[in-house]
Amino acid sequence: MMDRKVRARPKVAGVASADRLLTVLTAFKRGDDALELTELAKRTDLVKSTIMRLCVSLERFGLIERIPDGRYRLGTEIARLGSVYLSSFALEAHVMPALEKLVAVSSETASFYIRRGDQRLCLFRLDSPFPLRMHVRPGDLRPMDKSSIAQVLQKFDPARGKPSSAIEVPIYTSGVTDPHVASLAMPVFGAGGRLLGALAITGPASRWTRKRADEARKLLRDEAEALSTALGGAMQT
Repeated sequence: MMDRKVRARPKVAGVASADRLLTVLTAFKRGDDALELTELAKRTDLVKSTIMRLCVSLERFGLIERIPDGRYRLGTEIARLGSVYLSSFALEAHVMPALEKLVAVSSETASFYIRRGDQRLCLFRLDSPFPLRMHVRPGDLRPMDKSSIAQVLQKFDPARGKPSSAIEVPIYTSGVTDPHVASLAMPVFGAGGRLLGALAITGPASRWTRKRADEARKLLRDEAEALSTALGGAMQT
């Protein structure tokens, strides 16, 4: 492959309105759920009326959502752009083989989730060969509840500090989000110990019992560790 010639950055000025839009968008920090207009004004040094007008434009493109109580939170377009960003680093090339192995051995559905604010986003998924399975598609948002996947994304979130050594992984839950669904999940880490997401095996609770999940614990742990290593990280548990 030919080396691409490095081009000098064009000497042009930015656009003030775009700068203000991005100032609002980047005011959100890790761990934020939704922000009051007052808090956005405090973080951006912009007046409330300006922020409200900017948020109308951001809402139009799905970058920000205004919830019923008047607060603002990041929109689903952010999650889509995040998935594009992650894919550009060949995350899919590493995750999909892991999902394929998990499905081949367990015969249940394997997936990879990331956190999006107060929700979790299914980034990659490979279905079980059985017709009875939970119908979630890549790009779907699920609640940050007490399921094993949500627990992994919460307990190992860097914003919470170093996780307790008492956390036993993989985490298994049954009947939390749906009374008929069970899951087993492990964290996956990248460079610097940053949590990248949760690797999980899910199935009908009647079939994916604790006994079967216990038999797959080593499989899931090994795949999560191998995936973390391939992505420049190391298991933190």
